[in-house]
Amino acid sequence: MRSETITVRTGDRPVVVDITRQADQFVASEQDGLLHVFVPHATAGLAIIETGAGSDDDLLTAIDDLLPAEDKWRHRHGSRGHGRDHVLPAWIPPYATLPVLGGRIALGTWQSICLVDPNGDNPTRQVRFSFLQG
Repeated sequence: MRSETITVRTGDRPVVVDITRQADQFVASEQDGLLHVFVPHATAGLAIIETGAGSDDDLLTAIDDLLPAEDKWRHRHGSRGHGRDHVLPAWIPPYATLPVLGGRIALGTWQSICLVDPNGDNPTRQVRFSFLQG
């Protein structure tokens, strides 16, 4: 298995960051196998969604609707509502596994691999790509 970690700047507010290009680069020299993407953080996840047509903003709105950033959470360190960020990975997991065929990730036409980070307290995130040859 080959593995590599990248750093993604997420800033100080909730974001959805498309990391498909970095994942494509990681598998470009491979043939068939599986790409596993993992975010080793308690307050971030990965989603396979369309980007650029409003879906990324819709996802952030849905997170706010489902998990409002208010002071109702028992987990209270960090900024206001930070407890909800620790609940996020139960709905948006911190991992994704995708098929790779001939050095290309087998995503659908409008699908992208996205880092979802609602936590503005941490401006950078690590993402681990691992490739298991078929």
